[in-house]
Amino acid sequence: ICSKKGEGEMKAWLKALRYEKKLRQQDVAQAASISRQFYNLIENDSRRPSPEAAKRIAGVLGFPDKWYMLLEDAPAEQLTLFSG
Repeated sequence: ICSKKGEGEMKAWLKALRYEKKLRQQDVAQAASISRQFYNLIENDSRRPSPEAAKRIAGVLGFPDKWYMLLEDAPAEQLTLFSG
């Protein structure tokens, strides 16, 4: 249960990045060698990936040098780090 305001929306930037790349959750999950269900939990901020899975997801979505953001409670503003 989300108790803090905005909690559960912390990975909104991840979903926005996936949409920008026109990928489905299944596409990212398959390319990162994880299940779609697990990717969904990561994207919805219900689970954190292992460092190895975070690196693979970041590689698929085009931010391999900032993979650690998937392990943090990163605010949505950090999406701007990826914008041209």
